[in-house]
Amino acid sequence: MNHLIISFITADRPGIVDTLSNVINKHQGNWQKSSLHQMSGIFAGVVEIACPDNSTSALSNELAALENFKMQIEHATAEISASDSQLILELTANDRAGIVQEISSTIHSNGGNLIKLVSTQEIAPHAGHELFKAKVTIAANESDIDNMISALENLADDLMVDISR
Repeated sequence: MNHLIISFITADRPGIVDTLSNVINKHQGNWQKSSLHQMSGIFAGVVEIACPDNSTSALSNELAALENFKMQIEHATAEISASDSQLILELTANDRAGIVQEISSTIHSNGGNLIKLVSTQEIAPHAGHELFKAKVTIAANESDIDNMISALENLADDLMVDISR
């Protein structure tokens, strides 16, 4: 079984997921994981597909030929479990330019690997200013986690870090 990681971007319209899933199914592919989002009239996503060895090339070619899609296709190996611990952090702070860079740099410099980042901007209730909210999944050595959390909490007075494992 081969694994493909596809990333795509296209103008938002009805039927995008149906189009992709039909092509994948036609070539006996199995939609494994995905993250799909509509933003400002654009639909973008990343999908992991498992497919039989004998259909990988045809599937890749048909996906690449889809009209009005900007598509990138990578051949990958199945995910190998790491010895690092994974934890999920929910971060909330007053929004400001550079906050994602500060957070990612702090995680990296403290031995962490950012696995997933989902962020939003919201208006603070009763205050009216913008809040940055993010849910991040991090892989890190157990011995690095406490220092990483402390470093994140010290980035700014207004940064709140909620931890789950």
